[in-house]
Amino acid sequence: MNAIDPRPVYARATEQAAALIKTVRPGQLTGPTPCTEFDVRALLSHVVGGTLRIAVVGEGGDGLAVHPFAEGVADEEWAAAYDEVRTRVLKAWEADDRMTARVRVPWGEVPGSAALSGYVMELVTHTWDLSESLGHPLELDPELAEFALGIARRVLPDERRDEQTPFASAVPAGEEADAYMRLAAWLGREPLSRA
Repeated sequence: MNAIDPRPVYARATEQAAALIKTVRPGQLTGPTPCTEFDVRALLSHVVGGTLRIAVVGEGGDGLAVHPFAEGVADEEWAAAYDEVRTRVLKAWEADDRMTARVRVPWGEVPGSAALSGYVMELVTHTWDLSESLGHPLELDPELAEFALGIARRVLPDERRDEQTPFASAVPAGEEADAYMRLAAWLGREPLSRA
């Protein structure tokens, strides 16, 4: 098991994501994101779908059978759709034995604690993506970014990334970068130009 139980961290990450998703307005859904293959709508779809995937894993099901994008969500229903899967995922990972159970996730078969830690990294990163897209309407929790960055550095060393890795090569973060900027840079993201 990880030295830190990822469940409270993941719960905080879902609370932060939920608060940010509630700020999204329909007119913003076609805007760009730092995750260049997604607009805001596609990013929300991926956050909801990815959360459903890790909920199914936590329930003991085959998460890889779950498409990591939500289909059929109306523009004004993203907050409700995320709240629904967020409730489900937190319940799915409540039991302590889920932390040591071997589970299958896209990057292999790992203990539940490692799987959930990986999803903390993904959710916190996509929360930054969304925040950047929306012009940073809420202050983000730096402790979540520090946790996610620690996971990212451990599981995604820059020299081992290839075309199969869902994150680009690291880019320079700059000396004044906060935890979110360092996380984004480690995962190959750059801020959107606000010029």
